[in-house]
Amino acid sequence: MAKYRRDRINDEMRREMMDILRKVKDPRVQDAFVSVTAVDCTADLKYAKIYYSALRGDEKELAKGLKAATGFIRRELAAGLNLRITPELTFVRDNGIAHGAEIAAILHDLHEAEKAENAEA
Repeated sequence: MAKYRRDRINDEMRREMMDILRKVKDPRVQDAFVSVTAVDCTADLKYAKIYYSALRGDEKELAKGLKAATGFIRRELAAGLNLRITPELTFVRDNGIAHGAEIAAILHDLHEAEKAENAEA
């Protein structure tokens, strides 16, 4: 399969996952404001890693909630996508957004310190 086709499937699956996660009734998932950052399917489309980040909630409880809702999510994904095989889902926590926020805060502090030094001089 061509790489561009798999990339399109990954993008479409990410969009569908965002809609599906809003429908999950599990309070561990619903209250955490989960966003899907990326999807990575294998070449044969049998397995997919779903990279997610969450604003709130306990990390372990959210992982348990997503694992518990995997059957529902997979069924909804099969209905939304027109694929021969619906991939088995694995959820992976993506800390990239939190890491980026930390870097932005450090840069902001450095910028404020530089302003304070220039004001004193």
